[in-house]
Parts: sequence; C-alpha cells; structure tokens
Amino acid sequence: MKVLISGASVGGPVLAYWLRRHGHDVTVVERAPAPRKGGQAIDVRGAALTVAERMGVLDEIKKLRTTMRGMSMVDTQGNELMRDETATLSGGAFDSPDVEIMRDDLNAILIAASDATYLYGDSIATLAEDGEVTFDSGRRDRYDYVIGADGLHSNVRRLAFGEESQFLHHLGTYLSIFTADNFLGLDHWQTWFNEGEAGGALFSDRDPSEMRVNLGFRSDVIDYDYRDIEQQKQLIQDRCTGVYEAPRLLAAMWKSDDFYFDSMAQVKMEHWCKGRVALVGDAGYCASPLSGQGTSLAFVGAYVLAQELVANPATAFERYEERMRPFVTANQALAFENTGQGAAPESIQQAARSISLD
Repeated sequence: MKVLISGASVGGPVLAYWLRRHGHDVTVVERAPAPRKGGQAIDVRGAALTVAERMGVLDEIKKLRTTMRGMSMVDTQGNELMRDETATLSGGAFDSPDVEIMRDDLNAILIAASDATYLYGDSIATLAEDGEVTFDSGRRDRYDYVIGADGLHSNVRRLAFGEESQFLHHLGTYLSIFTADNFLGLDHWQTWFNEGEAGGALFSDRDPSEMRVNLGFRSDVIDYDYRDIEQQKQLIQDRCTGVYEAPRLLAAMWKSDDFYFDSMAQVKMEHWCKGRVALVGDAGYCASPLSGQGTSLAFVGAYVLAQELVANPATAFERYEERMRPFVTANQALAFENTGQGAAPESIQQAARSISLD
C-alpha cells in the first residue's frame, strides 16, 4: 500500500511505524518546518504502554520520563497553599504504572523509530476521491489511503468531512504552553496557581535551566485565528495579568518561539473514515487535556488502524471504528467525571485498559 499520513506528532509516527514494519510505502507530511519543540508533559497509559512495548520504544520512553519530586499550589503572592510529594496533577501518583514524558521527547523517539519519509513545511491542499493529492508546495501524487493524524484543527478532516465547527465541542477553557528561563529555580517540581478565571502551572524537569509554562483562562467560545500566534499571545496577555508571577511570565511568553495555544475541546464524529480517508487521534476523537488520555488514544488508534489495514484492507475502516468506538467513548468521558479536579485514578486506569489489542 502507498499511504500518506498528515501529522507528525504521536498518531502519525506510530501508524507509520506499523505500516512500514509490514513493508508499506509511507509518507508523513507535516506543516511545521521541523519537528515541533516544546509542549506539555503527556502520559502514556494502559493499552498505549503495550503498543509502545511492542514497538520496542518503551524502555527509551521510560529513560526520558519526567522525574518530578512533587507539586505545590500557591496564591498570587506565592504563598504555598498545599504541597504533595506523592503525586502531581499532570502525571498522577508516583507509584502509578503510567509514564509521563515531555511531548517533544516522545515525538523524537517515535519519529526516529518510524522509518518513514517525512515532508516538513508542507501540507495537503486538495484531496480527490481517487486518492490524488495536491500539496501546498505544488507537488502531486496518488495514494491508496490518506490518514489525518493532524490534530484538533485537522486539515484532512476539513477536506474530507467538512468544516470543523460541526465536530468541535468547546469545554470552556483556553490553554497555552511555552518554554521560559527557569527564573524561579524549580527543581523537578510543579507549581500551580489560580486567580479568578485565569490560572496556570509551572514545571521544570530534565533541563534545570528552563521551565514549561502553562497559562490559561475560562471563557465561552472565542473567534480567533488558530494560526496567528501573536493574536493568541495577546489573548493570554489580556486574560492572565493577575496571576502569580504574571509580569515575568508574560514577558517570557512574548519572547518564546515554541508558544502553543488552543481551546480545551473534544471532537465528536459519527464516523472517522470516508472513502480512502481515515482519522486518527485528536483529528477524529480528541478527548481534550482534561481527560489526560489524548496521547494514549493516538497510540492505540494508530495501532488498531494499522492492524486492520494489514489484516484486510476491505474491512479495515469498519473494523477500526468498531473496535475503537467504545475505547474512545470511555476515555472522552473522563473529562466530565469530576470537573475541575480530574477523573479518579481508578477511572483513568479502567478507561486506559478498556480495549483488546489482539
């Protein structure tokens, strides 16, 4: 098979790995000019750990896992309100079987393992029913399958299924993340804070010279350009001026070159496949960071789709949807179990394991 995958984050490289392992011709196109830097700490859980183990990358992932000592919550003046040295909000209990890793570290591992052809700085412009693709660069080619693993604002989903407004369900919060100098001297530690409708978190792990900054705010739907970084930074500037360390954090934000901003949202679709096109991960069934399961859904979805394509292309899409639908439903539900506090650890583990990979 000749397969084009749009998106080089998690689902794209995992799918590429399994298809290449079975001898198929795989190209991954990525709009960014190079692998994306920065990003938040993400979790590999349950069935996703099994996929990583079968790929032979689990040991490498574990070597680069975060090694947090704990977390604290502070008020606007920096006074500590609580402290926990047994767990963090982002990664859960330290004795959990889950693996927390920085997004860019995981991305580098998966791309290296995938053995696919990567086209950076390009994107799909047109997509025909016969599999002919025109790229923004002007290049043309024909593929047996085109897979959208290109995130919440999926270009493939828009071309094949229609405008994203049909599928996106806003969950009331906007979130940014960027890298800043570790001017607070955080040492394998997370600091969380909240002020009115705004709040955030700071954490530093393997590189003591830097910290990752999350700043966000609660809001109804905002009309903004998701590719206009300056506009997005201004939204954070306008809404987060009262939070802990706001002057220094906002000054660092304007200097950052890895700034990311988006809404907390879920994608809900009746079908993820159409013609020669299928969606994987956030493109088809984003669960939002509130679920803590976006990475694992992408891992497992890519693996299941590859399994079915290799076993029987004629029934692959039908079987993919049939196997993944209950798993997606269970993991999306985590975002609503305990609003503002996160789902119970038992619920997360149950949802993370609620699929058979054999």
